[in-house]
Amino acid sequence: MLNVYEQVERNKRRSATVMIVFTLFVVGVAWIFGEASGYGLTFVGWALIFSGLMSFASYYYSDKIILSLSGAREADRKRDFQFYTVTENLAMAAQLPMPKLYVIEDTAMNAFATGRDPQHAVICITSGLLSRLDRTELEGVISHELSHVSNYDIRLMAIVTVMVGLITLLADWFLRASYWGRSRRNDRDNNQLQAVFMVIGLILALLSPLIAQLIQLAISRRREFLADAAGVKLTRFPAGLIRALEKISKDREPLEAANKATAHLYIANPLKNRHDSIGWFSSLFSTHPPIKERLAALKAMS
Repeated sequence: MLNVYEQVERNKRRSATVMIVFTLFVVGVAWIFGEASGYGLTFVGWALIFSGLMSFASYYYSDKIILSLSGAREADRKRDFQFYTVTENLAMAAQLPMPKLYVIEDTAMNAFATGRDPQHAVICITSGLLSRLDRTELEGVISHELSHVSNYDIRLMAIVTVMVGLITLLADWFLRASYWGRSRRNDRDNNQLQAVFMVIGLILALLSPLIAQLIQLAISRRREFLADAAGVKLTRFPAGLIRALEKISKDREPLEAANKATAHLYIANPLKNRHDSIGWFSSLFSTHPPIKERLAALKAMS
């Protein structure tokens, strides 16, 4: 049985492994597209530049975009005293700057963190969560969200989202270039080798967006496990988060302010919380691991 510190380290290693594989996948797909179209490494270079510019924009404006989409109001210390003081105490314990706090007026139970770094972090929870959790359970949720902040998960997922978009865009460009016959050929290339790259490129153009999305979802699920473990490491009390997740899992109400683009940010799937009845194949397309698996991991911590 792993203790909380070993759980955190194991989840970090797994997340890093998946991220490295994803990066190699993006570079490999770009290289094959470049070879198939005759542009070679130039294609990879432009792809990385374009990805960098998109990542930079996401890095600076993700918090403002998500808050505007959610319709959240800024929390008030008097009105939302428990939310404010719990976060204040846990941020101090985690040696993090006090994040900005927001509340979504919705009876659904959920919460998320956003912001490009700990100095610009935001934690947002629903009024339904505030009204139905006691202070210990709320500490479990806030510690989970603060762990996302300290682990730079928001930045990571913003970059991953951009990479998925880049793969989709490159695949679309390649298919259009192939359809219109605008790919450039290099006289030094062997015709057979060029044909092989073209076939592989066409297959990847069709499959790579799906593969990239599956890897993105796998990273999202792994970071949820990591935030659970790191949150318990902060509070030293797994029961608080366990009880909170049990209550959240019983809430079948979808969050109106959420959508597919922001679903991965929340502590539980805001669109459909019921994961327990779905099979392993369907779970590949989920932004969150099943609540049962998260609870089992938390209960196993000592």
